[in-house]
Amino acid sequence: MTARTVAVAVTSGVPIFELAIPCEVFGYRRPELTDSWYDFRLCAPADERPRTAAGFAPETDHGLDALAEADTVVVPACRDVHDDQPPELVAAVRAAHANGARIVSLCSGAFVLAAAGILDGRPATTHWMHADLLARRHPEVLVDASVLYIDDGDILTSAGTTAGLDLCLHIVRTDYGAAVANALARRLVMPAHRPGGQAQYIPSGNVVDDLDQLAPLLDWARQRLDQPLTVAALARQANVTTRTLIRRFHAATGTTPMNWLRNIRIDHARELLETTALPVDRIAERSGLGSPANLRRHFTRTVGVPPSTYRKTFSAG
Repeated sequence: MTARTVAVAVTSGVPIFELAIPCEVFGYRRPELTDSWYDFRLCAPADERPRTAAGFAPETDHGLDALAEADTVVVPACRDVHDDQPPELVAAVRAAHANGARIVSLCSGAFVLAAAGILDGRPATTHWMHADLLARRHPEVLVDASVLYIDDGDILTSAGTTAGLDLCLHIVRTDYGAAVANALARRLVMPAHRPGGQAQYIPSGNVVDDLDQLAPLLDWARQRLDQPLTVAALARQANVTTRTLIRRFHAATGTTPMNWLRNIRIDHARELLETTALPVDRIAERSGLGSPANLRRHFTRTVGVPPSTYRKTFSAG
């Protein structure tokens, strides 16, 4: 098997962790795992030695034009999702894709791919904190904030930070097989496959844009999660009609009262799974989700993994 060329784009302000991930996975020879490995290159704008967000200035041996010559191009997280992406980088990524390269983004690097137009009409992910912004700025991109990474053939995108490791390990698995990828995962002291998706890390019920009218009601409901709460009961507490409550809820939270309540209950169940040793039936009762079966169904649907798996991952012990 011949070495595959992996080129990483390095521009000013790149977060150090997302840059370090492809360096660690692709940049070291692994003779104990396989005879062949990647031909690794760090590429930066011509006549520039960019500094990372942490102030380091890595040695780069190629210009951004070398991206078009690579088999795989990795775009780490961008400096700022709110800024326009560097035109030279966007053009180089577009040229590499046109030349047949496999394009990979880590975390907010998806904003560079979207700016290059190569995500139009295709599924992509990014850090859950930036997913709404990516969808608004590039409505033609099919943004999915629930997954750790997406492999769409010649374009692969990953969620926030450590999900870049999941994606890079997936690429090794694709290129060299499961045995090599599993051995590398052990070397990196990480799971070969992480269960579930990005949804297990996203707080689901805490985003409210306008607290003035609803804040007292939301606090009241949070203190009574173990009690049966209906839209009518919430409306009575707020001293409004159910229709008015539903309208205000949608304007402030973007969802219905019962959807918000279910998400808050799931968040409370998360907290109990993380911080207590309560059995699942008691957690179901205290969070207001009723039976263990109902807890498992709603929890798995929202978070992406069952309560038992979540507890193993996030429990404080």
